[in-house]
Amino acid sequence: MKPLTIVGVLLIVLGIAGLVVGRFSYTTEEKVMEVGPIVATAEKEHSIRVPDIAGIIAVLAGGALVFASRRRA
Repeated sequence: MKPLTIVGVLLIVLGIAGLVVGRFSYTTEEKVMEVGPIVATAEKEHSIRVPDIAGIIAVLAGGALVFASRRRA
C-alpha cells in the first residue's frame, strides 16, 4: 500500500471517529497543597470537543488523498 493511501485512510478513520464520538476527555493530577513531606493532589478532568467541520474536512481530505494515490498508479 502506498504511503499516500495509508495517510488518506487514516484521515478518513479519524474523521469518522471525530464525528461519531464528538469529544474526548483526559485527566490530570494537580498539586493542591504541599506541607513538608505531605502532598495533597486532586484529579481534574478536561474535556475537548471535536468540531463537526473538522471531522468532515478530515474525511474529505482523506478521500482526496486516496483518490489521488490511485490516479498516479
